Amino acid sequence: MTSSTTRRTGARRSGPVRRRHIVLGAVLLVLAAFGSLFVGVTELTPAGLLTGDQDQLLVLWESRLPRLLAILLAGSTLSVAGLVMMSLTRNRFVTPSTAGTAESASLGVLVATVFFGAEAVGVKMAVATVFALLGTGMFLILLRRLTFADIIVVPLVGIMFGGVISAVTTFFAYRFDLLQTLSAWTSGEFSGVLKGRYELLWITAAAALVGYLFADRFTLAGLGRDFAVNLGVHYDRVVTTGLVLVSVITAVVVVAVGNIPFLGLVVPNLVTLLLGDNLRRALPVTALVGAFFVLCCDVLGRTIRHPYEIPVETIAGVVGAGLFIFLVLRARRRTA
Repeated sequence: MTSSTTRRTGARRSGPVRRRHIVLGAVLLVLAAFGSLFVGVTELTPAGLLTGDQDQLLVLWESRLPRLLAILLAGSTLSVAGLVMMSLTRNRFVTPSTAGTAESASLGVLVATVFFGAEAVGVKMAVATVFALLGTGMFLILLRRLTFADIIVVPLVGIMFGGVISAVTTFFAYRFDLLQTLSAWTSGEFSGVLKGRYELLWITAAAALVGYLFADRFTLAGLGRDFAVNLGVHYDRVVTTGLVLVSVITAVVVVAVGNIPFLGLVVPNLVTLLLGDNLRRALPVTALVGAFFVLCCDVLGRTIRHPYEIPVETIAGVVGAGLFIFLVLRARRRTA
């Protein structure tokens, strides 16, 4: 009686605490986002905006604000995609960056460039989405044929699988003299984001919203097929829905701003370490932390070698690799 009462009381108390933390995180993100608007080579100051300086207003509306929105959308939705994929595959280290999803999307961008080079960006996005879905499906089929006792081996297989796809992509890009074009499309950086070049990312926001609506079903599916079916969940349909959402988000981000390594891996893991595996509870916080992570990487890239800029891909790769090693060592200690 006492323990059940304590659990119920704790659950009631944890709700306001979580909401308070989410509100504080959102306020911190808003303040950081506002400050990032004034970081860059071109002068932009609050005083200039208040006095109606036309040059500064042009920079704000045409460059800084679209760049900020692209950062927030890419960071939040790619983190959500990583959390969904991590839950569906029941492995904390299987995300779009370790399952060949991002590399498959890059291959799709190359195929679309070769065969539909003059077509709209939407065509590249659609082809990249199909390739991302196919690549993810191939990885899952590969996993079903192999048995691993160590969960760390699974993402290593995914990284090797992604490496093979990346090698194929590079080979054909070289043969078609498209290495520079492919690099421009898939390198994760926001310096080229302007008004009219980021709007595709709103598709990822819609996909992330659908993921939140399916959060409870994804959580149940992550507990296993038998458990989910016994609770009345259409397991295959839910898994397919989740993989489609992950593929759409990954493909759109790759087409719009390029690949951001480790984002969908480290952010969901750090959030679930604190909040657990319930997606309904963890998804909003994951989105906030992902957006804040990419925003910090972008500001660092703009300030470390000012007036030159280091791509977000590089900053996120260095920081994410360190966090990935920490997570791997932590998992090793827990399973030892």
